[in-house]
Amino acid sequence: MGMDVVDYEIKGAEMQFVEVELDPGEAAVGEAGSMFFMDPGISMDTVFGDGSAQTGGLFGKLLGAGKRLVTGESLFTTIYSNASSAKQRVAFGAPYPGKILPMDLRQLGGLLICQRDAFLCAARGVSLGIAFQRKLSTGFFGGEGFIMQKLEGDGLAFVHAGGTVLRRDLQAGQTLLVDTGCVVAYTGNVDFEIQYVGKVKTALFGGEGLFFAKLTGPGTIWLQSLPFSRLASRVFAAAPQAGGGRREEAGLGGLVGGGGLLGGILGGDNDR
Repeated sequence: MGMDVVDYEIKGAEMQFVEVELDPGEAAVGEAGSMFFMDPGISMDTVFGDGSAQTGGLFGKLLGAGKRLVTGESLFTTIYSNASSAKQRVAFGAPYPGKILPMDLRQLGGLLICQRDAFLCAARGVSLGIAFQRKLSTGFFGGEGFIMQKLEGDGLAFVHAGGTVLRRDLQAGQTLLVDTGCVVAYTGNVDFEIQYVGKVKTALFGGEGLFFAKLTGPGTIWLQSLPFSRLASRVFAAAPQAGGGRREEAGLGGLVGGGGLLGGILGGDNDR
């Protein structure tokens, strides 16, 4: 299947979306639940896997679906095709605050490894697969390491990163130690492995976990300052059912308001 060359525009600041312009006959593949809006001339088709194996028979379709299932993603993706005779647009929204990164696989050597939940959408013809790391310890101790997504082809793909994004070009032999969840993507020639922190007290009280991702060049890496797992854990910790919420409220309004500490006492919800 040939690659579609699409025009695009990324809009927004903290909560971005990418608007893709499709010429007649062109198509884009999107992650389930990522579509924002689309012109009426766009037709949708839900397929097994990533759609790249549509001409490969049933076995090819099942193989594509299985690859996505292993990475923890949905069995299905949606293909958005321009069935009209004029240009049409379809937009895909980011799932949480961060940045959408356009990745031209043609300029990246035809291969990009990224976190399992980083993929947002791509031009038709980009193949979504899995990338197993060499060391088994990566899977058991690296958290979001071990099984990662592999994007192949020479088309345009879009990945999403949380918080602020840092791009680093590593020279041959140059190494960077990164929290495993902060790795968004890296080119195929970058060596990725998990390194033990070493000191138990650092792991127990430093809050950074037992292991780091060790990235060695040559190649390009993209890092995120706010992984979704870190954001989710902070939100959960601040939720009332986890014992948070009220202690964060400040000022007179936080003390006497309906949801404040005194308001709760007067309302009787602390009579336990």
